[in-house]
Amino acid sequence: MRIAQVAPLFESVPPKLYGGTERVVSYLTEELVKQGHDVTLFATADSITAARLRAIVRQGLRLDPDCQDPSPYHVIMLEEVLRASPSFDIIHFHTDYLHFGLTRRLLTPHITTLHGRLDLPYLVPLYKEFDDVPLVSISNSQRVPLSWANWQATVYHGLPLNQYQFHDRPGKYLAFIGRISPEKRVDHAIEVARRVGMEIRIAAKVDKADREYFETRIKPLLRQPYVNYIGEIGDSEKGEFLGNAFAMLFTVDWPEPFGLAMIEAFACGTPVIACRRGSVPEVMEDGRTGYIVNSLDEAVAAVEKVAGLDRRQVRHVFEKRFSATRMARDYLTVYRKVDRQRLISQATA
Repeated sequence: MRIAQVAPLFESVPPKLYGGTERVVSYLTEELVKQGHDVTLFATADSITAARLRAIVRQGLRLDPDCQDPSPYHVIMLEEVLRASPSFDIIHFHTDYLHFGLTRRLLTPHITTLHGRLDLPYLVPLYKEFDDVPLVSISNSQRVPLSWANWQATVYHGLPLNQYQFHDRPGKYLAFIGRISPEKRVDHAIEVARRVGMEIRIAAKVDKADREYFETRIKPLLRQPYVNYIGEIGDSEKGEFLGNAFAMLFTVDWPEPFGLAMIEAFACGTPVIACRRGSVPEVMEDGRTGYIVNSLDEAVAAVEKVAGLDRRQVRHVFEKRFSATRMARDYLTVYRKVDRQRLISQATA
């Protein structure tokens, strides 16, 4: 198939540091190329891909000091996608809802994977207006607030099998990775570490929007002797960071759409202790890949139980359920489904 992947421009594909959406776009794009498809990636010029790259800006906009507003660059990219659309069999958007108006001018079949939370009231009128746009969710829980939307499938994220090495021996610290924000609750992770008497290593970025929260609420907690704040890390460091951990703490307090960090830990063989929010019960296998908890007390108790888990089984679950090969196969099924629907619609028009 001739496939267009349209990535957000906030990060390169794959990202240099933090960036879940762009990382997934990279894994999917490379796997589709590997399977013999003709793929064009609309992304930043500093992206690295085996696909045909249509560069829109010089670098990821989050790290570009000259970028005042990312919106104009996304508008330019979407116009380029429209101009190139006749050369594709399917266009796969990962740009949230920015392109919805454009889709009514498209003759080429398209799908949109939604990567964020959907439980925000202001989204309801938008999705009701564009209830014809074919959507893909990244977990079943993600779609619940908009259950009536034009959902085509749920496709769980996947990683290349060789992305991270398996670590058969647990380390002596707890890991927290991702983003420091109120909904990620790194403060809860720090509290769990304090109560079990273990070191916690925190590899996380701080967005501008969360800077005040970080300075006033989290920074004082980082002065504790058992807390090791590393900062933002990239893929080259992530495997060792997660693989050498005793367990990863996923102390989210929001309707997590997927939680890529969980399967990154699985790939290393590292069990996860995760709060029962959003997609967690879909991604986790309680008692096998770690433990799902409902409180800090349960999280503390879970740390003590983690040592009894088989890290090879954690890795086995990753290989069986969360490979990039499986993800690409699932998306190809959606592409063909949407194309069949278009042909049927044209035949009956």
